[in-house]
Amino acid sequence: MIHQAYKGILLAVMLFTVVSSDAQRKRTTRKAKPKKTVSVKKVTETAKENAAAQTNREALGDTLAPKVVTVTSAFKPSLKNAAKINFTAASPFVDSSRTPVTYAVPSQNLFFSYQPVPIRPLALPVDTGFHWQNDHAVKVGLGNFNSFLLSGAFSFGDGVKSNTIVTADYLTNKGNLFAQQYANLGLSVLSVFNTNHNNEWTTKAWYKNTTRYFYGYDSSLFSFSKESLLRRFNHAGIEVGLRNKKANAFNITYAPRLTLHYFSDNRSNKEYNAVLNAPLKKKFGEHFAIDLGITADIAKTDFEVLGIGTRFKQTNNLFYVSPSVEYVSNGFRLSAGIRPSWDNSKYATLPNITAEVKVPETPLVAEAGWQGYFNKNSYRSIAEFNPWVYTPMLMLMNTRVMEQYAGIKGSAGNHLTYRARLSFQQLNNQPVFPNSVGDGKTFNVLYESTMNVVQIHGELGYTLQEKLSLLTGVTFRRFSNMPSYEPWGLLPFELTGSLKWKVLKDLQLKADMFFWDGSKYRDRNVNTFKLKPAADLNLGAEFSVMPKLNLWVQLNNVLNNKYQRWNQYEVLGLNVLGGVVYSFR
Repeated sequence: MIHQAYKGILLAVMLFTVVSSDAQRKRTTRKAKPKKTVSVKKVTETAKENAAAQTNREALGDTLAPKVVTVTSAFKPSLKNAAKINFTAASPFVDSSRTPVTYAVPSQNLFFSYQPVPIRPLALPVDTGFHWQNDHAVKVGLGNFNSFLLSGAFSFGDGVKSNTIVTADYLTNKGNLFAQQYANLGLSVLSVFNTNHNNEWTTKAWYKNTTRYFYGYDSSLFSFSKESLLRRFNHAGIEVGLRNKKANAFNITYAPRLTLHYFSDNRSNKEYNAVLNAPLKKKFGEHFAIDLGITADIAKTDFEVLGIGTRFKQTNNLFYVSPSVEYVSNGFRLSAGIRPSWDNSKYATLPNITAEVKVPETPLVAEAGWQGYFNKNSYRSIAEFNPWVYTPMLMLMNTRVMEQYAGIKGSAGNHLTYRARLSFQQLNNQPVFPNSVGDGKTFNVLYESTMNVVQIHGELGYTLQEKLSLLTGVTFRRFSNMPSYEPWGLLPFELTGSLKWKVLKDLQLKADMFFWDGSKYRDRNVNTFKLKPAADLNLGAEFSVMPKLNLWVQLNNVLNNKYQRWNQYEVLGLNVLGGVVYSFR
């Protein structure tokens, strides 16, 4: 009984302890509620753990009160109030200093793996006039006066890197007078080579042979064998030139050219000649340039004096430099300089001033100049001007020219061009050509120390595509102030004209016209007279009969005027030639 009472008391005490403990936990939970969630979670988890432990203990029969650890957190995190920054408006500070800025820009090199395609307009056909074709042609013809013509032209190359043109011609005729016979043989080769460095090389080689006879004498008074009248000239030469097609990196353009001549006749007279021309130009900006031209003309002549068997050797050298400054602006060009010259070691300073001004709102250009230069008189140049010269007499002298001129040039429309110039020339050592004393069939060469010439020259041209081309020129000269001689052999008036007209696709016409007033001459009796005016008209036509075969006809001296350009030398009358032209590739 006592044992049961004891058991009941013990159960009551345990029940009170549990209830007190549970009430204590509830109070603790209510007080911790406003705390952090972390603390609540910790207490709750502790209670759960205690309940679970209690249940385990009850299951195990453990009635002892568990130990409880209560954790309370009173820390409350918060941010400190930061001070607000106040902005005060103020005028900006002006920085007048310049800060150097250096940019390192790398080299921009673009390399494309493709090639651009050229743009070609579909509506415009390609101009075939600039398309190089290797054409070849042979021309053959016959005519009266025993005339025979044979010529050929041949071209080679691609027209881009190189091209070569070979020409050959042969012409012969025979007049009605004794020994009135002429023959000409010519051969030339011209080649042009383009390099990869913007340079162009030009080479030319030629040979020319002309045969004449001194037929200009009175056959009733004199008699000569044909062999003694023979006059044959041989001219061979070679030329090499180099030029840059556009200015190089230093804005320099150049075009040096070297020419070698060999000239001889059937009387063992011969001449060697070397000519070097080296023009050089450097531009400074868009308006200024400096020109520097160097010329060296060296000649050595070996000829017989007046046919008496005495040989004479002479060197005829000419050197000059042409420095000048050039100014070019819109419609205005001025070139001013001097030309120091050495004529066979005789020094002279010559002027070299030219100017051009474009008249506003018109295609007219006015020009003026004051220039000094030399005309080289060699055996070759004299024989080309007057083929009936026997020998250059005792000495060869070069002609010095001082010229002042003024003129105009321009165009009217798209087809007409014109030019006119008035010039005053002072000549020193101008050659004149009197007939030799005796039979008069040859000409001598005399040099007039001073001569003044007033010259008026005009040109007029009209071009219509490739269908029509007309060019005319007129020159008037007035000679004065000649103390020793007369202007023997010099023409006071010349009028020339040339016409090419493509009437149809297969028909082309051409014409040449010459008119001049007769020059003064000194006959074999040392009397001065004047030749009659002369006119010469030549007509020609060429038309196709087959794709590669053309027929041609040429009429020379249509007026049948047997005039004399040189005293005692009458030209042929009407000369008619005709033949064929065969073209092939």
